[in-house]
Amino acid sequence: MNYEERFSDAELVQIIEEGLIYMCACPAQVADALRKLRELYRYQVNCLEDAANAALVHQTIAHGVIASHAQLQDCLDRVLELEQWDRATLRMPDGLRRRQMQEL
Repeated sequence: MNYEERFSDAELVQIIEEGLIYMCACPAQVADALRKLRELYRYQVNCLEDAANAALVHQTIAHGVIASHAQLQDCLDRVLELEQWDRATLRMPDGLRRRQMQEL
């Protein structure tokens, strides 16, 4: 039982930082939610290692996290595509950067 990571933790941080710099919080919020899901998953795996815990409860949570993680990665992929982020550097496109800076 595991999930696929299409974005590394470092890439999620890059997206969050770009969003904070240019005040475009929506992609950053999705990236942050993915990081939190990963934390929740690791927590559940840790709980499963303790035989005194109800395994079915933690397996159920872990499976829910896996499904949610996949959906949010799909969402982030699509958002980055729609906003035309540079996928190699995960930098926000210049046009969106300029728009955000003008609103400041």
